[in-house]
Amino acid sequence: MTRRLRQVELGFASSAPGRLVFSAGLAAPPAAVYRSLAEEVGSWPAWFTAVASARPTDGGTGRTVRLRGGISFRETVMAAEPDTRYAYRVDETNAPGVRAMLEEWVLSPVGRGTRVRWTMAVDGPAAYLFAMRLARPGVGWSFRDAMRRLDRRLIPARNPSPGSGR
Repeated sequence: MTRRLRQVELGFASSAPGRLVFSAGLAAPPAAVYRSLAEEVGSWPAWFTAVASARPTDGGTGRTVRLRGGISFRETVMAAEPDTRYAYRVDETNAPGVRAMLEEWVLSPVGRGTRVRWTMAVDGPAAYLFAMRLARPGVGWSFRDAMRRLDRRLIPARNPSPGSGR
């Protein structure tokens, strides 16, 4: 059963009662990472294995996402700042317990690569917030795996050219 969640603003990413924050370094430049996050929404299942499907809606101002296991989200894009930040609020979901949710991806250039910080900000009853804390290791593993896959997708292994003697 899909439920409507409380609408929150961007500040919720830093003030939510429940926050999971992860970061990773990628060799890919911020422009390429941002493009995969915000402009090529349909590519998410190719690099984020928890995502079964993702598609933009409302001319890019919204998204629908379905996770493996059946959880679904209808979202509103809250920030789309090229090469810097991408954030969205969950408006409707079939996930039990959650009252409000916002995710924010912040990209920072590091040399030729990118530092990615992902914040999952949530509100819900105490039992839900406790369950989120328990889920932290698994969510962290999923994030790190997604970032490795995305980086491999954006920076393919350089193979020596034929006849180069290597």
